[in-house]
Amino acid sequence: MHKPTTAPIKFPGEIQDKKERYSRYQDAEKLFETLLETEALDKNLSELSPMTECFEQALEQALVAAYQDSPVSKTAHRFSQRILYRINRLKLFWYDDLKLYENERSYYLQGIRDKIEAAWQAWETQHFDLFALKKLTVEESLKEEAKSDLDSKPSEVGLFFRDQMGKAGYRRLLEIASLDGLVEASQLSRMLGGVANEIHATLTKLFLEEYGNGRLSRKHSTFFEAMLNEFDMQTAPEAYIDAVPWEVLAGINHSFLLTERKRYYLRYIGGLLYTEVAIPSAFRNYSAAARRLDLSESAMGYWDLHIKEDARHGRWMLHDIALPLSKRYPSDAWELVFGYKQQRLMSERAGGAIARSARTADSGFRAEN
Repeated sequence: MHKPTTAPIKFPGEIQDKKERYSRYQDAEKLFETLLETEALDKNLSELSPMTECFEQALEQALVAAYQDSPVSKTAHRFSQRILYRINRLKLFWYDDLKLYENERSYYLQGIRDKIEAAWQAWETQHFDLFALKKLTVEESLKEEAKSDLDSKPSEVGLFFRDQMGKAGYRRLLEIASLDGLVEASQLSRMLGGVANEIHATLTKLFLEEYGNGRLSRKHSTFFEAMLNEFDMQTAPEAYIDAVPWEVLAGINHSFLLTERKRYYLRYIGGLLYTEVAIPSAFRNYSAAARRLDLSESAMGYWDLHIKEDARHGRWMLHDIALPLSKRYPSDAWELVFGYKQQRLMSERAGGAIARSARTADSGFRAEN
């Protein structure tokens, strides 16, 4: 682990163009990595002030550029979401060096996390009319939303994946999706503690299916690993994190936030409902692309498994979890719809970013060949 250092950190002067901003954020992220791995971080903050001041200055600028300026800075979005992800992933165990978790309860890291989340979530919430959501008939709204997304026609992005994406783009899709696919449903595990009832039992059943009912060979992440193996790709978690767009990181960080705050339980359930309902249609496009590209069954098994299982999971989420919760919490039930719509927006945004990255990968491959 890194020891505390008082060496001065030099930053470039006024940031003018995108390249310089990116370089500054890269430097700040390296500083943050050092802080993360510093022994007894909270006890050594005074000695680390040259580093923390430089990092915090970059973070403050990023939060303004990402969540206040118009147009917003994609580079700033990426930086803030990467920092937030580095903090959040300490909540999961990766079977790596135990010393890496020494600062998992650091007050300093908690403060950084809260600062990013406050700015980011305020920006995300601006996309919705909460007053209108509170006036909805929740049960009818959830049923209508779920029916619409279950039977939805492919979007322009979906059609790209299905009909146009090449092998280089498919590989890029796997790179990006691996960040979540290799640790799938891990955030859900954090929602299973507490009093048992029928709702809790159904959530537990869903979680167990995601985890192969305790059999590693049937765990969903094992199927994702098989897809990576088919392309001779790295199967270590986070191997391709630098390929992950900020829009995808935001979805992962959002899940961490909602599962860490039990007050947001209904929002999380609404978001999970959308995910389970919408995944089959999205994954059908990926599976169709794999068949069009004449890939093996192993190269698409993860998609096909979810197409089969998540249709059932969607029914469970709606009828056995979301609707009963709307009756249990009538005054707060609108948060189920809020969570659903918010997850849809974030998922569509992430899908668009993945498609753009896949197009770039395909274009690069064609240029080289």
